[in-house]
Amino acid sequence: MIDPVLLREKPELVKRSQEARGESPDSVDEALAADRARRTAITTFEELRASQNAHGKKVAQAPKEEKAALVAQAKDLSDRVKDAQRAVTEAEEAADAAFAKLENIIIDGVPAGGEADFITLRTHGEPAQFDFEPRDHLEIGEILGAIDMERGTKVSGSRFYFLTGIGARLELALMTLALDRALQHGFTPVVPPTLVRPEVMRGTGFLGQHADEIYHLEEDDLYLVGTSEVPLAGYHMDEILDFARGPKRYAGWSTCYRREAGSYGKDTRGIIRVHQFNKLEMFIYTTPDDAEAEHDRLVAMQEGMLQDLGLAYRVIDVAAGDLGSSAARKFDVEAWVPTQGAYRELTSTSNCTTYQARRLDIRFRPDGGKTQHVATLNGTLATTRWIVAILETHQRADGSVTVPEVLRPYLGGLEVLEPVA
Repeated sequence: MIDPVLLREKPELVKRSQEARGESPDSVDEALAADRARRTAITTFEELRASQNAHGKKVAQAPKEEKAALVAQAKDLSDRVKDAQRAVTEAEEAADAAFAKLENIIIDGVPAGGEADFITLRTHGEPAQFDFEPRDHLEIGEILGAIDMERGTKVSGSRFYFLTGIGARLELALMTLALDRALQHGFTPVVPPTLVRPEVMRGTGFLGQHADEIYHLEEDDLYLVGTSEVPLAGYHMDEILDFARGPKRYAGWSTCYRREAGSYGKDTRGIIRVHQFNKLEMFIYTTPDDAEAEHDRLVAMQEGMLQDLGLAYRVIDVAAGDLGSSAARKFDVEAWVPTQGAYRELTSTSNCTTYQARRLDIRFRPDGGKTQHVATLNGTLATTRWIVAILETHQRADGSVTVPEVLRPYLGGLEVLEPVA
């Protein structure tokens, strides 16, 4: 949630942010009204409770002949206090619902608009050129015995797959390389649970506009996560963190699940848009003042990985309407996919400022002063989709694939992925 003080003091700023995201500014006025109603209800309740406490003392000290009347008054006051308490609960629920419609305040410079309105910040490398007709990643994967979509569909349905043989080894190599890079940068490795409670999923902002993307186990009231950002954000829920040694950095390795609702007909071939995949997700807790610098470090780590894998890519500043509710700014790194003749997202990294931390009540105490909410950031360092760009970029005419040098130690020194007989 956004800072209520900011909403009260700078409602026009919040309205501009909502409008840049393509959302109605009316939600700001609704939240202000709900906030006023909540504070009024709390004040009324506290005044009545204070009167009740004072009246209780008066009853205790009253002469016997006056007590009956005072006790009757006390009962009436008690009923009024209970009614006021119920009014507070209702007002708080209404305010929470109104605040939930307010997305994070975008950072200055974020482009307004939707998915197509991003700004390209930089590109790196030249798109791969071939003197033969390049194959797409699925055809290459089948030639290598690395990807089996047919049996994935047979076993689990559409958008499922098996990584087999060198395909499984390639994913593990990629993920382990990413983990080693994270360790070099001071991240603590974590294998988190992939089922979380509603309050954690809600706290990270995933039960808003994109709730239809999430798998829900109704009988257990648990959600399958689409990224380990969710359990890592909940890891320090309701805690006060110590930043004396710097930010807390975690690297979560997990399987992720997405329903891909609304994507009918999109990327149906291969493993670009699937229901299950593996991912190494970086997650950082830090002070609000250091959040933007940490964001830049995450992007630099992602670019370093893609450069060492020999992939051409671009970095884009995602437009406000495509950020998701929690992010105040998001950078995507998109790799060139030769057979599509387009850049496709391989990594995202978001600065969520204090939005998630307010929902999850994660704070720090600066220099021994009053506690403040932390800032949270997240970013992908490797995921199954990267295999798409690696296979297509480094393919050879005979269907073999040159292994990027940086991955060879993780594949027993293998230099070329050869077609299976």
